[in-house]
Amino acid sequence: MILSCAALETPSLTIDGLTNVFLFFTAGWWTIGNFGEISGTVAIEMDKNAYIHALDTGLFTLGAPHQDDQGPDPPEQFTAIKVSDSRIALKSGYGKYLGINSDGVVIGRSDAIGSREQWEPVFQDGKMALMAANSCFICYNDDGDIVAKNKTAGEGEIVKIRSCSERETKRKDDIPDEDQGNVKNCEINYVKKFQSFQDRKLRVNEEDGNLLKKARTEGNFHEALLDR
Repeated sequence: MILSCAALETPSLTIDGLTNVFLFFTAGWWTIGNFGEISGTVAIEMDKNAYIHALDTGLFTLGAPHQDDQGPDPPEQFTAIKVSDSRIALKSGYGKYLGINSDGVVIGRSDAIGSREQWEPVFQDGKMALMAANSCFICYNDDGDIVAKNKTAGEGEIVKIRSCSERETKRKDDIPDEDQGNVKNCEINYVKKFQSFQDRKLRVNEEDGNLLKKARTEGNFHEALLDR
């Protein structure tokens, strides 16, 4: 049985008669931008709205292009499993792991993860290519078969890994919650986090906060908090 990830409808914006579908999303499937985001159900887009499609023979082909508001079909969805800090394994809906044979053809007939079933996503300049165990990058040939025979990644080897998992959004500055807000709020946040409330009273230093403002600018904010 092929498992499906529920497709999410992504709204379109119509402005002056032109439809602007959000570039980053395709029917709820967003483009992965780094290795840490690879997890769960994914699809590999090799051409515009065209994905790697698993066949029941254990081979793979380039699927038919979808409309902008359509996500990948169930045979085009895979489970990504991290096997190291830089490599993943991909399991098809048929329960087999994607690998590579001696001819550089991508196959999915293995029940376990071996060296041939490991893939390395390579990110560079906002683009991504997927390297097989033979150190070649995947692409599709003239017959639409998925192969890995090129040692260098050109335009034909550029792919997108898309995910329908809930995407975690991070602050651009990646500042901890305790350090958000003005210096007074920060001090209260740290007092709440570290102070022992034996009498259930919050004790905050009432001294002038200008010293904390100066310390925050100079980069020794946490040390100044401890001194108070």
